Amino acid sequence: MKADKIREGIYWVGAIDWAVRNFHGYLTEKGTTYGAYLIVDEKVTLIDTVKASFEDEMFARISDIVSPEEIDIVISNHVEMDHSGGIPEVVKRCPKAVIYTCEPSGKKGLTAHYGDHNYQTVKSGDSISIGQRTLQFVSTPMLHWPDNMVTYCPEEKILFSNDAFGQHFASAERFDDELPLSDILYQAKSYYANIIMCFGKQVQGAYAQVKNLDIDMIAPAHGVVWRSHVKDILGAYAKWSENSPESGAVVVFDSMWHSTEKMAKAIAQGFHDAGYSVRIYDLKASHWSQIVPDILTSKYLAVGSPTLNNQMMPSVAAFLCYLKGLSPKNRQAFAFGSFGWGGQSVPYVEKELEQCGFTLCMEGIKVTYIPSEEKLAEIEACVRKLV
Repeated sequence: MKADKIREGIYWVGAIDWAVRNFHGYLTEKGTTYGAYLIVDEKVTLIDTVKASFEDEMFARISDIVSPEEIDIVISNHVEMDHSGGIPEVVKRCPKAVIYTCEPSGKKGLTAHYGDHNYQTVKSGDSISIGQRTLQFVSTPMLHWPDNMVTYCPEEKILFSNDAFGQHFASAERFDDELPLSDILYQAKSYYANIIMCFGKQVQGAYAQVKNLDIDMIAPAHGVVWRSHVKDILGAYAKWSENSPESGAVVVFDSMWHSTEKMAKAIAQGFHDAGYSVRIYDLKASHWSQIVPDILTSKYLAVGSPTLNNQMMPSVAAFLCYLKGLSPKNRQAFAFGSFGWGGQSVPYVEKELEQCGFTLCMEGIKVTYIPSEEKLAEIEACVRKLV
């Protein structure tokens, strides 16, 4: 395991998780990386660690540059275990290392996870000298835990951003310009939508502080390092955090005997005819975390379910539960579905959409048994009129 140089005296020494496919309900079909960074200065400094079970990979990369016993300082930007899981091994293998974390929740969180190891706390605006370089700390609470902070090195113009600007994306390449930009930005969008979206106000607060820094490089805790497209990812976060999409539509459904599916396709056709970009997702084929990135940038959401045992389909309920936790808000939505005799699914879906923070923009669409061609044409016309 070799370290990857990202700047003279600064190295990526993290781990690549090629196999992970689920991250708290988020489908990570491309795997992920755990970004840890080694700075060789008068005080050898490690910024963040890796998920437990990947410590040997991290220490192999560290040992490619220095002996782990030489590490003087460890910065823990975030307590979550995919970043702090290596701390117990750090304590064993780096006996003189002092561990810095965010005040006050970082110390509390690390102690709860790993016991008391005399953690030193810093607050937003604090800085420490490690020799020729300085490390400055900016608290970013709720991005996405209370303890989060980022670390900035002004001499190198590098922002060590932990979860911010990351991507669940495993690759042997370390930099944004070594892979197609469209692929990296999509992974960053998916990461933001599934993890950060509910903290949009906190993103804006953090962005207000970060945008004043002179940044040449962003080194996140997941995915590739941004060196050629820093403005692109900063601009994307600024836009996504506004949470005010102006166009686009997403149609999500499950269906038992294709009736609700036919309605979904008619709704999608109505959006298309009105000039809207539209995506349609069948929950039997699509995981909810694959749908959320399109919801992030779409104005309309239509959710359909047939009535099953006086309820909505379990797949639709699970999707709406996941979506509600992300708190998307500020979008227009409506429900639709077929039924045989009860028709309870549509009002249940409407209730969940309202709890997500959506505005119901039209009455739910119900069809008994199988929709006729005339009814499908009526649905298309209704959607065209809506938008």
